Amino acid sequence: MPQELNADAQKVCDLIVASGRPPIETLTPPEARQAYLASRAVLQPDPEPVAAVEALAAAGPAGPIPLRFYRGLGCATGRAQPALIYFHGGGWVIGDLESHDQVCRALANAASCIVVAVDYRLAPEHKFPAAADDAVAALQWIATNAARLGIDAARLAVGGDSAGGNLAAVAAIDARERGGPPIRLQFLVYPVADMSLDWPSAERHAQQLPLTRAAMDWFIAHYLRSPADKADWRASPLRAASLKGLPPALIITAGFDPLCDEGQAYARALSAAGVNVEHEPFPGQIHGFLSMGRIVADSRHLIEMAAARLKLAFSGP
Repeated sequence: MPQELNADAQKVCDLIVASGRPPIETLTPPEARQAYLASRAVLQPDPEPVAAVEALAAAGPAGPIPLRFYRGLGCATGRAQPALIYFHGGGWVIGDLESHDQVCRALANAASCIVVAVDYRLAPEHKFPAAADDAVAALQWIATNAARLGIDAARLAVGGDSAGGNLAAVAAIDARERGGPPIRLQFLVYPVADMSLDWPSAERHAQQLPLTRAAMDWFIAHYLRSPADKADWRASPLRAASLKGLPPALIITAGFDPLCDEGQAYARALSAAGVNVEHEPFPGQIHGFLSMGRIVADSRHLIEMAAARLKLAFSGP
């Protein structure tokens, strides 16, 4: 484990301190959502043009789930194309289609595929398992309606960062339980795998910006109904009774992230269950670096890595 942050990551931390932004655990959820969206202009590159963008809605357990459909540049029309179903990060409390618009556009272009972003319900207005239920429902709806969307239902991937990585993992487990749809790859970026936070990195990096231990506790407290929910695999996929038969996984961890150890543990657990896993650590990075590409060069490196792995997964029989 390196002793120093990546230089780009250090710049981000310095900016956060210089901005005087209050710790997220001192804010209300609406205030935190506004602060998160305001950070886009500072941290994210300009959104890339894509071939097409369309607003959709999936049938969900509590009503329509807003989706955003992206067709990447170079993604053919006239025949069904592979698709990544993407769940945004934000601790199940903040984030939306706008917060990850740049990331989804970049992934669609780099992988020359379709990306469908899912605007699942947020806590605390909608407690666990609302977000997980919406993730599952969106995946099922996209697969069922694939033909009319121009999507190849046999070439689907799920992905997400942080809380979104948690939801992608949950959707993959649920799809296995239901017998479909088949998933070619689960792309999990510094995922939440175990709500207990009972991992050395949670203490080692308890004060590390932008995601401190106190912030993580704030997110979990807003999302879960009670501490008992931590044992539910839909909250903590690492606690699933079995991980056998799950899709291949690309798991990204950041070395200076309270969630680092649980992401590594999930990669090991999947591998032990016979799942093909690629664990790619970014040792000097911080939580959230995927959506910090204006400052953090590793964001682009990650997008290119993910695109290459998605293309490989989509190219198989």
